[in-house]
Amino acid sequence: MSNFYSYTVLIPLLPLMLFLVIGLGGHKMRPMVSGYLGSIGMGISALLSYFTAYQYFFNHSGEAFEKIIAFNIRWINFTDKLHVDLGTLIDPISVMMLVVVTTVSLMAHIYSLGYMKGEKGFARFYAFLSLFSFSMLGLVLATNIFQMYIFWELVGVSSYLLIGFYYEKPSAILASKKAFIVTRFADFGFLLGILILSYYTGTFDFMELTNPENNIVASQVGATFMGMSVITLALVLIFVGGAGKSAMFPLHIWLPDAMEGPTPVSALIHAATMVVAGVFLVARMFFVYATVAPAALQVVAWVGGISSFIAAIIALTQIDIKRVLAFSTMSQIGYMMLALGVSGFGHEHDGLGYMASMFHLFTHAMFKSLLFLGAGSVIHAVHSNNMTDMGGLRKYLPITHITFLIACLAIAGVPGFSGFFSKDEILVAAFHSNKILFAIEFIVAGLTAFYMFRLYFSVFWGVDRHYHHTPHESPYIMTVPLMILAFASVFAGYIPFHSLVTSDGHHIETHFEWAVAIPSILIGFAGIGLAWFMYKKETAMPNQLAGSLKLAYTWSYNKFYIDEVYMFVTKKIIFNYISRPVAWFDRHVVDGFMNGIAWVTNYVSGSIKGLQSGQLQKYGFVFVSGVLALVILFVYLVK
Repeated sequence: MSNFYSYTVLIPLLPLMLFLVIGLGGHKMRPMVSGYLGSIGMGISALLSYFTAYQYFFNHSGEAFEKIIAFNIRWINFTDKLHVDLGTLIDPISVMMLVVVTTVSLMAHIYSLGYMKGEKGFARFYAFLSLFSFSMLGLVLATNIFQMYIFWELVGVSSYLLIGFYYEKPSAILASKKAFIVTRFADFGFLLGILILSYYTGTFDFMELTNPENNIVASQVGATFMGMSVITLALVLIFVGGAGKSAMFPLHIWLPDAMEGPTPVSALIHAATMVVAGVFLVARMFFVYATVAPAALQVVAWVGGISSFIAAIIALTQIDIKRVLAFSTMSQIGYMMLALGVSGFGHEHDGLGYMASMFHLFTHAMFKSLLFLGAGSVIHAVHSNNMTDMGGLRKYLPITHITFLIACLAIAGVPGFSGFFSKDEILVAAFHSNKILFAIEFIVAGLTAFYMFRLYFSVFWGVDRHYHHTPHESPYIMTVPLMILAFASVFAGYIPFHSLVTSDGHHIETHFEWAVAIPSILIGFAGIGLAWFMYKKETAMPNQLAGSLKLAYTWSYNKFYIDEVYMFVTKKIIFNYISRPVAWFDRHVVDGFMNGIAWVTNYVSGSIKGLQSGQLQKYGFVFVSGVLALVILFVYLVK
């Protein structure tokens, strides 16, 4: 069976080859040629991914979905047992992620043919897109945690390049550096966790780490550091890496600034693929978290819940259309993290949260990438990101309007749309595990419906802004991806995830719990209704409400001043009390010591350089003097 799936190595290698071809030869091609090449190559990878999903999920035999090493080569040997391999691991979550990454990437590639047309650096853009796709596909197919870390860093590099695509724009450069630096701190925690885990278990391999028949991680539970289980410590550190990549509180500050990149980049990286890498990481190591370190899983749950709530509050007051969607992404990723955190083994609803998290990851990828690409279509029409510059656009952008509405209905959890099914499963899992976290996500469900329809009504209804030029619908090269993603945003919820993607590969029983579903539906409709009342027509109510809640509004609008806290800690504390003393020590002690050695060496060499003057009479004098000294010494010693 593993030989049959060996072709899957081509899925990431095709984007790699395109990156090399477009990156090295793109300047010699007509600009659109690089776009067509990138799109065709991504299309082939997508078809291979769909074929893999069909074969794996619908043509398999047996009671459970097995894990298959489809391709593997040994790269680096540390010891006989500890080595780094490069390969492809086929299992339910990797196959699901293949479909997600290639689908959204293909839509972004096609959409960019219209959105980025005429942009300086068009070929460079497609080269970077291909590099990112290769990196993300290599990450989800990794057979071991060290291979995942390698591609994890490549994803970070790709993100840096794409966020800073407009390198002549200072804000884009600052945003790319911010994303790179913040995620580097998180990735350092990830690396430490990998090193600790591999030291005690003797392996990087996922098959060995998550093998229920020979739980090598459980055998190391007794090892402690300062009273804490080293395995729990390692898993918390690994989660820190995931929290950074998935923009969880308090490592989320890079995500809204990352909107400086082109809008298709936001759809691909910051809505559906890169930001879910942290969720995928926890899901990949879920067996270890659930069986060995439930305390670490609690950390995952609470970080997810807090991040989800904070992001929803901030999204209520933002006026940049892409920043609203950015904080919405952070909130929805928090949902997924919370679902993983409240899942586990040993209670009635085993694995429900895991399945719900993966289900929501899948549906969210479709409707959130649709929202970002729809936002790009709006920006393309009005040349502004500011919602206060928009209004009445449904008359001018009919396709964008309908598809954007479908995405809003999906994320708001309206019955019949994909988001309803996946969100409902998360709420059920939380309800049976932790009532406080359930209450948080229940409130977030209402907030999500409100801020998304605040966005929808502000852009497509309200007052026609009498634009300087008449807005027009985007070309079909941009609207066709919107229609495809709109279709997926409706029907992705009907996929039987409970039979396909589960924590142990076995089918789990699910059913509607109306005690959870009905209140979540009602609070969603309440949020939509309030947004309709406040924003469908332009009224003074939003300003009046902001004025009456001035302090809360100011804190939300300024993102709770978390960026300012980081700047204060960085500039006032780290720079003044750590960096300055270190710089003084380096300049005066380290450099002073080295300069002292150089001065002494120079002084001594200057003092004795006369011994090699090149004058024969001096050499003769020294030679004769030396001979006489030796003779006198010899005579003295003989006596």
